[in-house]
Amino acid sequence: MDRFNCILNDTEYIYYIKRNKKFEKDRKFCKHNLKHFLDVARIAQLINLEESLGFNKEIIYTTAILHDIGKSLQYENGTPHEIASWEISKEILHNYRYNEEEIEIIKQGILGHRDKKSENFAQLMYRADKLSRLCISCKSIDECNWGDEKKNFKIYY
Repeated sequence: MDRFNCILNDTEYIYYIKRNKKFEKDRKFCKHNLKHFLDVARIAQLINLEESLGFNKEIIYTTAILHDIGKSLQYENGTPHEIASWEISKEILHNYRYNEEEIEIIKQGILGHRDKKSENFAQLMYRADKLSRLCISCKSIDECNWGDEKKNFKIYY
């Protein structure tokens, strides 16, 4: 998990975490912050272990901390955040010597985390991302644009 921890302390990564915080300062719905990222990572790893999926823990955690890192760009200029997140992530991953196979898996996880029909690793990230939201205790649930089929009214992980 050394490379993962390096990313957490990376200047560019921290810059984008702060941008997300700034753009979501008054947001009453779910936030895209480190707490969310780590919730996604932990849930994905639990699913990975319970279902014997065989994905590498560091790849799961790395993908989770990068999957929404570009959310501020979606607010700023409309770029879908999975695309913005991937663009930001590419250089970071190369800086910390992720190999091409690892980068391809992370890419699929980031780009596919919003697609219910995604497969393999991307489907794991999709599931973990959705399961990380605590809709059952949200004060803004009635105003949320998620349909009831997406909302979490039970805790699984």
